[in-house]
Amino acid sequence: MKMDMKKLTQFGIAFGMFLIAGISLAFAEEAHGAAVSDTAKWLALSSGIGLGIAAFGGALGQGKMVASAMEGIARNPGASKDLFVPMILGLAFIESLTIYALIFVFIFKAAVPV
Repeated sequence: MKMDMKKLTQFGIAFGMFLIAGISLAFAEEAHGAAVSDTAKWLALSSGIGLGIAAFGGALGQGKMVASAMEGIARNPGASKDLFVPMILGLAFIESLTIYALIFVFIFKAAVPV
C-alpha cells in the first residue's frame, strides 16, 4: 500500500485548499455588523480540525487493527475465535475516543455561543 509522490502531492494540495476555505469561513465577518469574538472564531476552527484529526486517526487505527486480525486469521484459521473478541473490544475503544472528540466539540460549541 505504497502511495506514490503524485497522489501524495494531490492530497496535500486538496487538504490545503480545504484548510484555507475553512479558515476563510471561520474568520468571515457578519454583514449586519454583529461582531463574533476572536475566541469563538478560533474555537470553531480548532474544534473542526481537532474532530477531523480524531476521525482520521480513529479510521487509520481501525483499518490497521482489522487488517492485522484478518491476516492473523488467514495464517491460522483456528485462531479466529481467539482474535474476534479482542478485535471487537479494540474497535469499540478506538471508536469511543472519536466519540469523545465529538462530545468535546459539542461542549465547546455550548460554552462559547457564536
